[in-house]
Amino acid sequence: MTYTEKMLDAYPAQINLDHRQLAAVIDALESCAQACTACADACLSEPADRLAMLSRCIRDNLDCAAICSTTAAVLSRHTGYDANLSRAQVQAAIQATKSCGDSCAEHSSRHEHCRICAEACRETEQALNALLPQLEPTSATGPPSQSRPQQQQQQSR
Repeated sequence: MTYTEKMLDAYPAQINLDHRQLAAVIDALESCAQACTACADACLSEPADRLAMLSRCIRDNLDCAAICSTTAAVLSRHTGYDANLSRAQVQAAIQATKSCGDSCAEHSSRHEHCRICAEACRETEQALNALLPQLEPTSATGPPSQSRPQQQQQQSR
């Protein structure tokens, strides 16, 4: 069991999503962010005459890393949950992982770091696409969490 699963299981209110699937997506996002950051750095370490052809890949790596990290953070928070925001963030991460995976795939036969990053992006994109249908907004503050903001909980005691 990952720490992500343990934290979801320890959450004091109900989360109306499959904890294992949600944890797997969060963990995939964090791994993808790391792979993208490392790939961007590896691209920058390639010989100077190759940097121009890697510039789009580097930019896509950095964008994907930032979006994946942000998406993992958004999916880790459930108090005052906003389904519309979570869904939009997941859609942005799907696009980022697709774009980065495509960029890295172009260089994967010449650069092992790009092959590895493309693989991480593809796996994360698949996990996000599988989660997306569960994030259908029912209301601005509807599922997956039925928790109340902390101040309201303290006042009701």
